[in-house]
Amino acid sequence: MMLLATDLDGTFLGGSMEDRLKLYQIIKGNRDIQLVFVTGRGLESVIPLLNDPTIPTPHFIIADVGATICEGATLTTIDSIQHEIESNWPSVYELQGDFSEIPGLVYQRVPQQRRCSYYYDASTDLVKVRAIAEGRNCDVVTSLGKYLDILPKGVNKGSSLKKLVAHLGVPENKVLVAGDTLNDLSMFHTGFLGVAVGESETALLDATEDLLNVYQARLPGAGGILECMEKIESFAPFVDNFIEEPLLRQSSKDRQLVMVYHRLPFEKIMVEGSMKNVPPQSPNGIIPSLLGLFEKGRPGIWIGEEVDLGEGNQDVRQKVDIDKYPNLDVSAISLSQKDIDKFYRVFSKEAFWPTIFSFVDKAKFNHLDWAHYLKINKLFAQRIAKEAEPEALVWIHEYNLWMVPSFLKMMRPDLKIGFFHHTAFPAADIFNTIPWRREIIGSLLMCDFISFHIPRYVENFIDVLRSHTPFKRMRSVNVSKQFLTYSMALGVEEMTKIISVDGRTIRLGAQPVGVNYELIESLITKEGIAQRIEKYRAEAENKDMKRIVSIERMDYVKGPLEKILAFGEFLKEYPEFRGKVELINVCTPPSKGMRIYDKIRDQVNQAVGEINGRYATLDWTPIQYFFQALPFEEVLVQYALADVAWITPLRDGLNLVSKEFVATQGILNQSGVLVLSEFAGASVELPYCVPTNPYDRRSMIESLHQALTMPEEEALLRIKRSLQQIKHYDVHYWGEDFVRELETSNYTNQVKDQNKRM
Repeated sequence: MMLLATDLDGTFLGGSMEDRLKLYQIIKGNRDIQLVFVTGRGLESVIPLLNDPTIPTPHFIIADVGATICEGATLTTIDSIQHEIESNWPSVYELQGDFSEIPGLVYQRVPQQRRCSYYYDASTDLVKVRAIAEGRNCDVVTSLGKYLDILPKGVNKGSSLKKLVAHLGVPENKVLVAGDTLNDLSMFHTGFLGVAVGESETALLDATEDLLNVYQARLPGAGGILECMEKIESFAPFVDNFIEEPLLRQSSKDRQLVMVYHRLPFEKIMVEGSMKNVPPQSPNGIIPSLLGLFEKGRPGIWIGEEVDLGEGNQDVRQKVDIDKYPNLDVSAISLSQKDIDKFYRVFSKEAFWPTIFSFVDKAKFNHLDWAHYLKINKLFAQRIAKEAEPEALVWIHEYNLWMVPSFLKMMRPDLKIGFFHHTAFPAADIFNTIPWRREIIGSLLMCDFISFHIPRYVENFIDVLRSHTPFKRMRSVNVSKQFLTYSMALGVEEMTKIISVDGRTIRLGAQPVGVNYELIESLITKEGIAQRIEKYRAEAENKDMKRIVSIERMDYVKGPLEKILAFGEFLKEYPEFRGKVELINVCTPPSKGMRIYDKIRDQVNQAVGEINGRYATLDWTPIQYFFQALPFEEVLVQYALADVAWITPLRDGLNLVSKEFVATQGILNQSGVLVLSEFAGASVELPYCVPTNPYDRRSMIESLHQALTMPEEEALLRIKRSLQQIKHYDVHYWGEDFVRELETSNYTNQVKDQNKRM
């Protein structure tokens, strides 16, 4: 037999998806393994994990840094152990009063029993804190240089685990403990066999280096636990005898996939007097990922728009790359430049774009433009109806094609329709300002699967739906496995997964777009780029200059003016950083003809000039401002050289820049700090960023200061943890996951139809 007592975040819940699933299946498949969660979390925040079908249910839970012990299935306390802890625990309110005047000590507003948890910083008098705790017969436990817990005397993860093991009568040599931070050290001091998983906190590795009972693993998270089990003779059979369960697949690779996007998967350029199709100039982004779905010969057709050059043969199918995508054709809808400008650059950008991002005061609603919008959407629907094979899967992208499903469903009811929003989706009171809100919602309800970046947008859609039609919520899911819940402005705990409207079942999803990790890794390690990075880094070290990087499109939604003004205030408030820090601010120009951005561009230009004029010296310019698009390789160089990435949109559906920065820093094993707006969708995916509120200049200034003064060890750990997330949920995962969900919606509705007939 075996008892595995494991920390959660970074340990049991860390590592690659493959390693996690393998460990979880081993535990589920062996009655001889008892599982104990040992966590600093409160019990309430562990409960969502118990509802996740992929995670094995623990036999026991030790929560609150050892202060709570209960059974995993029933959550009833182990009274014989719990009573002893309770008897040594003073009043929470008395303790809060004792510590209320300690500088730098901030109470954590998280579920907690039989403990008081705080954040602390360099200004905190830890000697005084320990003296007060001693007077209350309590201990102080710190970790990561920022977390501080007050616990009953003698209570910690290790002491509670020892009591539980004794209570169960498990031999000590049958116990394996696992952790990754200094908070877990007490478990390793029990004498039980232990593993400090890969990428553990350096302080924990130093503290366990000479402990003969502790194995320091190479692989992170669950992979480190498996690695250790294989090394221990009595535990190795559990891993050696494991037979991986095949993943259930309900998909058919023979079903045609119709990709509907306003852009084509190639660009047209003039070569020797004739037009040629060439791959997109930018190697990153959505299009290469979507093309990857067709690499293994899946049949498909890509439908997008192009400028009508008067060449005729508009209905002729084209190939993208017959060698890489042998069964993928392109069917282009030829539109005049005037039609494209009116459809995309005028109406979509002036009516829908500001509304989607909650800038209602900037929205312009024109009913003649709406009629034109409907005309273009109908053209797309007609082309899909013509080109799609029977029962094909149709993937429609973005708000400028919102009305395609309503036209298409009438023409081809056999098709299974999926829709993905690349932007945010606003709250009901914002969305409902759109004059054509009922038509749009009615169209979306013709889909079989509707997806957004994050759960908050799903729930916003549900709130909008409540304004328009009766529906039943058939299934909700807890989202804490992949997303933050309460700790960010866009966090939600649960997400609606399946609804029923007029007897039709519709699936909903939260699927944030990921980065092309493999591409970034290949580019950033290329000899030429690596040499440039080393050269620039050496120059920066000679200047002793902290480098802040901001790369964004020139758009009022991105908050470029608010950022510049906050940086000016930062230099005023922290004069010691003058001459020691520079902001590299890259603003990509909008598409030609987008006049709605002229005002914000002029305001930014003026603000940059004023701040540089006020603070610049002969050998230092505080803001290096570039109004130009940079090649992706150059963008990666900027990420690599940055000490801080300052990403502060007022609103953003996701924000891939933040993920690209983490990928670059992580691949290079660097310790750059990500400061990220709470109103960017990616904020609920990246718990180790420094969050900031771009509407609050004080928050902007203090978060930047925190990033610039963060200890390197903490910054490195944050990057490593964030890298695990974005490496798994990369752009390829996103594309494949969407298709899986769409295929599942197809299967669900087929079963429903069969049941009706029965």
